[in-house]
Order: sequence, then structure tokens, then C-alpha cells
Amino acid sequence: MALTREEVENVAKLARLKFSEEEIEKFRTDLNRILDYINKLNELDTENIEPTSHVVEMKNVFREDRVEESLPIEDILMNAPEKKDRFFVVPRVIQES
Repeated sequence: MALTREEVENVAKLARLKFSEEEIEKFRTDLNRILDYINKLNELDTENIEPTSHVVEMKNVFREDRVEESLPIEDILMNAPEKKDRFFVVPRVIQES
């Protein structure tokens, strides 16, 4: 099942993206290749394959959670580009409307 130009335009509209004519055609081609690859994978027999989240087996290594002495505030703030009292000063990221 190949994606049509209209379907690519609809997906772009839903994502609020605007593409040139060349970009739409490029994405149509790329998305069709991806769908072809997925269809190829669907041909594989995975009946007896256990689902995995990682290719290699992974195991968490937990350590004992214990209370320890914190670093001195002066050492932590020593290389701060800007500080005020006992805190880092960072650029404001929320603007008032």
C-alpha cells in the first residue's frame, strides 16, 4: 500500500508542517520505502519469538541507598558563571504574557 501525495499532505497538515513540492515528493518516497520495509518484516514468522525490549539481556545493578554527607555549597558554586546567595542563577525560560 503506497502513500499518496494527498496522504502525505494530510500528515504534514496534522503535524502543522509546511513543505515545498519537492519535499512532499521526497517524503512520499521515503515513507513508502519505510512502509515497504515494515511489510517485509511482517512476512517473518515470529510465532515462537519472545518479545524483547533490548537485543542484549540487561540487568539493573542496584546499590544500597544510604545517607552521606553532602558537598559543601561553596565547592558546588565555585565554578558557577553566576550565583546569588546559595543558588545558581540561570536564564529565565518562561515569559510573562
